[in-house]
Amino acid sequence: MKYSKPEIREEVRENWGSRAGFVLAAVGSAVGLGNLWGFPYKLYSYGGGAFLIPYILAMFVIGIPLMILEFSIGHKFQKAAPDAFAQANRHFETVGWWGVLLGFVIITYYPVILAYCFNFLWFSVKGIFDGGHLPWAGENIAGVKKATSFFFDSYLGYHESLSLGNIRVNIVLTLVISWIAMYLCIFKGVNLVGKVVWLTVPLPWIMLAILAVRGLTLPGAVKGIAYYLEPDWSRLAEPATWKWAFGQVFFSMSLAFGVMVTYASFLHRKSDINNNAAIIGLADFGTSFICGLAVFATLGGMAYATQMSGNPVPVAEVAKEGPSLAFVAFPYALAQLPYSAWFSAVFFITLITLGLDSAFSITETVLASIVDKTGWKRSRVLIVMSLVGLLVGIIYCTNGGLNWVGIIDGIINGTWGIALLGLLECLILGWLFNTGVLREHANERSDWSIGIWWDIIIRVVIPVILSALFIWSLFDDITKGSGLFHDADGSISFAAIVGLSIALIVPAVSLVLTYKEHVKRKKDHKQNIYLGKTEHAMLGKKIFSAVFFMVVLALIAFVRIVCLKNAGGSSDTKGTQVLLLCVISAVVSAALLIVSGSKVFKCEKSNKNPSFWLRSSAALSTFCVGFSLGISLAFITMHAEKAVKKEMALSATSMVILAIIGFLVFGGLTWCFIKAIGSAPGGKKIRRSGKK
Repeated sequence: MKYSKPEIREEVRENWGSRAGFVLAAVGSAVGLGNLWGFPYKLYSYGGGAFLIPYILAMFVIGIPLMILEFSIGHKFQKAAPDAFAQANRHFETVGWWGVLLGFVIITYYPVILAYCFNFLWFSVKGIFDGGHLPWAGENIAGVKKATSFFFDSYLGYHESLSLGNIRVNIVLTLVISWIAMYLCIFKGVNLVGKVVWLTVPLPWIMLAILAVRGLTLPGAVKGIAYYLEPDWSRLAEPATWKWAFGQVFFSMSLAFGVMVTYASFLHRKSDINNNAAIIGLADFGTSFICGLAVFATLGGMAYATQMSGNPVPVAEVAKEGPSLAFVAFPYALAQLPYSAWFSAVFFITLITLGLDSAFSITETVLASIVDKTGWKRSRVLIVMSLVGLLVGIIYCTNGGLNWVGIIDGIINGTWGIALLGLLECLILGWLFNTGVLREHANERSDWSIGIWWDIIIRVVIPVILSALFIWSLFDDITKGSGLFHDADGSISFAAIVGLSIALIVPAVSLVLTYKEHVKRKKDHKQNIYLGKTEHAMLGKKIFSAVFFMVVLALIAFVRIVCLKNAGGSSDTKGTQVLLLCVISAVVSAALLIVSGSKVFKCEKSNKNPSFWLRSSAALSTFCVGFSLGISLAFITMHAEKAVKKEMALSATSMVILAIIGFLVFGGLTWCFIKAIGSAPGGKKIRRSGKK
């Protein structure tokens, strides 16, 4: 089928010097600090090898298809996320700005973590010239306590309250270095970025390979890998496992922040979209997995070394989350090895190069969005942004700064963060815009084609999964809270997180309402991809009313199950009522989705314009199906007990997991590269129309 195509912008826009430069930059954005300390710890904490089920599902069913969507819309309209969404439909711009603002929040604290890395690299380099002495080095349990004390007390001056306390000048100085490094990477635009990534992306892979080989050759490495991979299938019944798996995919692959939309906007008009997305997704997953092998093999070697000394330190004693893994556990483990200062320097160079690519990619996204919107001079905007980011970052350089890093990061990756934004992105771009146009655009210039299954994934599968996960996680958040602003343990509460999250909508709306006329949008870009009159308006209103009633039923079931949870359980009668409401809501919504969705597809195939009400009905029906399924999952797993991870050896299951991951990553990348080589100049190029 053919669609009427909006006129392609003829304005001059800089582009990547080569396809490899773009792929490396996108991989650099996707592969960051979270790959090294986020993925390994989450896999270890939430079921070992069992965690790979939701993670791989999220990557192939959500991550790569959603990346194709973001590449397509950015490449088609040649604009950063907010204005690219506005080109599709002026009502979409707020969603684009919401993602960009989430990205700006990230670059207020992400450079602070880079500052930690610069400081620890300095300590490591000093250790090389000081006979291998490291200030956190120690043996056995006393060594663990020394490493912990050095990071939290000596370096951070950390206190557990949410008050900020004093500014740590040692961190501020390296924060300035972090921002200078980020500025120098992007101040001349994507042409410079395309050259910088040839150093900053391969270098951490080389460093990771050194660390992984060193770890895997240590005595006792197998025990560490067993902790990392041995599956605990019971953890799949917990919403946290799925929430963190899906959140890790979004955060790691830089989805919903507008990064991939912006990067794709600088692509040459004939550049590949589909294959690039697959290569980036697989490279990101492979890097995360190898990071885990390097970390836990080294921790296993540390456990063996301390056991031989007569004072064993188990892996579980030092396998901590986030910054503790990077700045306490792993440095302590490396300190037990020969040439510890050298390997410590390699480790922190790896962290710096991993984090730097991600940091400047998000900075570039915010920068490009502001410049596209306002027309202000890029160089001046970058300087102001850097200064604002630096000043805000000082908040995290205080005694209580690490607490606020955890709070803000929890918002970004939590229930109300990027996964919710991804849900809105799919519902809005999926149903209120013609995904067939984006699919055809991607297929015309890609090494391999996607079919109508991609439309179904974007419009139905991803929204149903994410809405179910959102409701399931929302139930978990509400039932754990015990106060309006703080929970009983003093941590930030559900109510406070919601308030901080919703606050981001206000500046997003403000940005939409300002500078509206800077970019003169041609009429062809205002969603006139359909021809003819509006179809099925009355039917759409009727379906929308019916779906709205189903949403109310699902909401009643949700409130009911929250009350049951807070009451300490559920009777058979009340439980039956909840499940009955969920079943009715899910079945009726699915039926209404089939009716409205089929009408939308039929209109698009006939090149007609489905009414706003019909498209909105399909979107709301999709959400309601996921809403009902999420409540059902919450009810079923209400009384699930947490399993305790035990000491274990590397089993046949773990070996199978290693083999499967190797096949997925290296086999998939090989297939992608073969397709790319076959499509290169001189190769046999097969173009597909992308017909339904």
